[in-house]
This record gives sequence, structure tokens and C-alpha cells, in this order.
Amino acid sequence: MQAVQVAVLAKAPIAGLAKTRLIPALGARGAARLQRQLTRGAVRSALDARLGPVTLWCTPHAQHRFFRALHETTGVNCLVQSSGDLGDRMHTAFRLHCAQGPLLLIGTDCPVLRPAHLRKAARALIDGDDAVFYPAEDGGYVLVGLRRPQPALFDAMTWSTPEVMTQTRARSQGLRVREFETLWDVDVPDDLARLDALNIEATV
Repeated sequence: MQAVQVAVLAKAPIAGLAKTRLIPALGARGAARLQRQLTRGAVRSALDARLGPVTLWCTPHAQHRFFRALHETTGVNCLVQSSGDLGDRMHTAFRLHCAQGPLLLIGTDCPVLRPAHLRKAARALIDGDDAVFYPAEDGGYVLVGLRRPQPALFDAMTWSTPEVMTQTRARSQGLRVREFETLWDVDVPDDLARLDALNIEATV
């Protein structure tokens, strides 16, 4: 299981940049505070899964004091996300990491993605699946794992739409794919009630 790496894509918790769709409910500073909480939780889950190395891919840069603090407290390596759209940035992570072995890639928006989910996905890759996914209720996915880079899964995708997972399935023809249960993420104000019900203390 330690052959499977984990990468976390994260925005810096900057007011006005992070979780912008939640600003009407939380304000810019409140949305930034939530981004810090969600990022800590994602890193904690990745570390607690006890798989391979955990890397935090940061935007707009890796020198934000929050990212520096996470590196100091957890030891996770912080890298800067590449330029381009989300697909370009995801593919870059797979291209670089998969030279060392399989990779699980997650964001910070799914607080119900726990270490057991990561271990189950890692096991599927070790057992021979080419790609693994946890779909999201909104039509996307909250985790993608690959044994090797698959650029067709990310090129010119209509991100942030309900068709992402459907398009991904169509592009996955010829691959051995495993899908797990559908999870939910925190994107819009209606998601906040479910987040509050979790009562998660996300500290690292």
C-alpha cells in the first residue's frame, strides 16, 4: 500500500480567492477560514491513510504562510500547481508522480472522504485497476487514482459541470476502471448544513 502516493490540490486560504461560491453565505473571510479547515482535513485524511508520500499541490504559490505551516507541522512536501486549466494541473501531477508509482489525487472539498476510502482506492490500483474514482453528487468526482498518466481523461474537459463523470466514463473505454460509492463535497451554501452536521474538528 505504501507504493501508492497521494496528492492534494489546494488553493491558498486567501479571502476572495478561496471558496468563492460560499462568500454570499460566509463572507470572504469566512470562506477563507473554511478553506483552511477543509485543507487541514484533507491532509490529515491523506496522512492517516498511511499510504505512500503525501504531496500538497498549492495555488497560487507554495509560500503562503498557511502552506508553510502545514509543511512544518506535517512534513508534507508543497509544490506549485502548473499553469493551465484544472485538467492540465491534474495531468501534470500524474505525469510527475506516476514515474514513481500509482497516485491518488484529491481536492480539499470533500470532508467525508476518509482514510478508509483512500486505502480502498489504493488497494484497487495495487490489484491491477488502471483507474479508480469516487464520483461526486454534483456530477464530478472527489478522487481519481491512476497507475500511469492518462492525458485523455483531462484534456479539454468541461470542468465544474454535471457532465464531468459521464464524460470521464466515456473517455475511460479500454481501461480497467473501478468506481466506488458517490460522495458529496462542499461547493455551495446549501452544502453547509451537512458540513455542520459532521462536526469535524479538522486539525493537523
